[in-house]
Amino acid sequence: MKSPDMDAIRAFFLVAQFRSFTRVADTMGTTQAAISLKIKRLEDALGRALLDRTPRRVTLSAHGQAFHANAQRLLDSYNEAMGCFDTPKRTLRIGVSHHIVGADLSYWLQRLMAADPEVVVAFSLGTSRELLDGYEQGKLDVALVLRHDNRRQDGEVIGAEHFTWMAVPTLQVAPDAPLPLAIQPAPCGMRSMVSSALQAHDRPWREAFVGSGILAIGAAVAAGIGIGAMVGRMAPACCEDVTKRFGLPELPIRDVALYTTHRDVQVRHLTDTLVAAMSHRG
Repeated sequence: MKSPDMDAIRAFFLVAQFRSFTRVADTMGTTQAAISLKIKRLEDALGRALLDRTPRRVTLSAHGQAFHANAQRLLDSYNEAMGCFDTPKRTLRIGVSHHIVGADLSYWLQRLMAADPEVVVAFSLGTSRELLDGYEQGKLDVALVLRHDNRRQDGEVIGAEHFTWMAVPTLQVAPDAPLPLAIQPAPCGMRSMVSSALQAHDRPWREAFVGSGILAIGAAVAAGIGIGAMVGRMAPACCEDVTKRFGLPELPIRDVALYTTHRDVQVRHLTDTLVAAMSHRG
């Protein structure tokens, strides 16, 4: 007996299900004639007629009914064998503080995809507070945040960011006027850092713009609405450091901490890619 063609067995199994050569042909993306030929070759290989055909319908013969259950097991075993090297893609939920990544996000994502195409990255941006909450609640596998306080000390410090005061060159502020700020809404570690620095120097300020996310703050600063505290590389190209021009206090350097409970080689490779992307100044 010749070894039957698995494609022919699949065609037979579908014919038994649909009782129609036309529907099977549509399902398998071929022609009715091709399906008929597959079934004929299968019957020749088995030496048995598997189908009873009439102009109006197709039914299983006695031999076809006996073969049907075995064909199901054979197809299942074949599909299992052919899929033994298929592993579902791993999803890694990564959260990054929007104070660390902005317009260069596409570069970060390119690096991550190139590092391991078999991992699906579920990427989210937010405040460090939001991301730490998500990490503690098990909603994130990896969190890359700014360390504003001593809330958690178990993260791995992988770098530091220096914040400075940025504005457009044309922005004017009277010496006795409150400083117009483009700032995050409360509660926010960055907002607290800014207000504490100004309060320590008795420098009054006002909200000129309130927005969530460094992209919104950067847009407001670029529009000349106010002064924003941000990492220099995150500022729009039209902005400059105005610390000396307005006599503003130096802002503290904040550690960047990486949190993850996953220590396998795959995650380590991806987190190393994140660290390398953060240090990129292209």
